[in-house]
Parts: sequence; C-alpha cells; structure tokens
Amino acid sequence: MTESGTGAPDKRVRADAQRSMDALLTAAAEVFASSGVDAPVREITAKAGVGTGTLYRHYPERADLVAAVFRHEVDACADAAPVLAERHEPMEALTRWLDRLQGFFATKRGLAAALHSGDAAYDSLPAYFQARFVPALGSLLEAAVEAGEIRTDARPEELLTAVAQLSMTKHPAEDGYTERMTRLLVNGLRYTD
Repeated sequence: MTESGTGAPDKRVRADAQRSMDALLTAAAEVFASSGVDAPVREITAKAGVGTGTLYRHYPERADLVAAVFRHEVDACADAAPVLAERHEPMEALTRWLDRLQGFFATKRGLAAALHSGDAAYDSLPAYFQARFVPALGSLLEAAVEAGEIRTDARPEELLTAVAQLSMTKHPAEDGYTERMTRLLVNGLRYTD
C-alpha cells in the first residue's frame, strides 16, 4: 500500500501489521503456556483479536508460530538485561534478570517437546537462544564483577545451563522450589574460593 500515490510505503499500515503480529505472538505465548502448543488456532486468534487469515499469512505451519513465539520471548527476556542494568545496582540487576530467566524457562516447559521434536523449523533456536542470552547475562555478570559483588569465575553459559536445569525440574511451581534454588545459586556467586 502507498501513501496517496507517492510510491512510499504507508507506515500506518506497517505499524498496524506490527501490532497485530505482536498481539498474535503474545497471545500464542499465553495460550501455549496454559493449553500447550497443540491448542486450537481459534483460541490464539481470539485472544489476539486477529483473524485466522492473519495467523496463517505470517505462520503457515504451527511450527513456524511456535518458533516465532520462542524467538519473541527470548528477545523480550534478553532485552530486559540492559534496562535492568540501567535502573538497578549490578547485583540487583543480575538477580532480577535471573528471576526473569527462570520464569522464561518455567513457562517454556510446554514447548520443550515441540522444540525437541526434530522439526527443522526449530533447528536454529538453540543457537538463537545462546546468541541472545549469553551476551545479556555476560554483561550483567561483568558489571557485578566490576562492582566487586560476585566472584570472577562465573561464566554465562554455565549459569544459563544451571538456571535452565533448575527450571525444568518436576517440582510444582507453587512450592517455590525453583525460585529458592535460583536464589541459592545467586548467593553462591557472592563467594570466592
């Protein structure tokens, strides 16, 4: 679409399309978390306030939608790191981001089977996860080290793996197990050998 015949793209349409995409990805994430990745498409589109045509135009296969939701959620979590670093002291920013990361992992339990299904649509996701989360966590760790608040040998890859493993345990979410274990992990960063 163009603005009054000038050949220039209509930015309002692109902004509307982006809002629809964002609403669709947010709704799909919520529906997947509560009903699983096999939830009816109608449930997702109704929650997003878009038609099924919009969904299928952007995501012709369910795997495309699942991968897009995963990337969208990874981006939101990774993008929170610099915001937290700007608003809080280094240790507080690190702790808050690890809490968010733990929440990310906890809500992605339903996606685990799909992501490990062998579908080619998911092949690039582990590298995407690493490419976004390692630098985000690395910058927070570096700031906390520079502030003298944590040990110097903490590696972002190891900490990501530890939080992921804690979050994927079978303990009921309401018992607070993962949150307590993540706190112990964070507190352990304060001690040197």
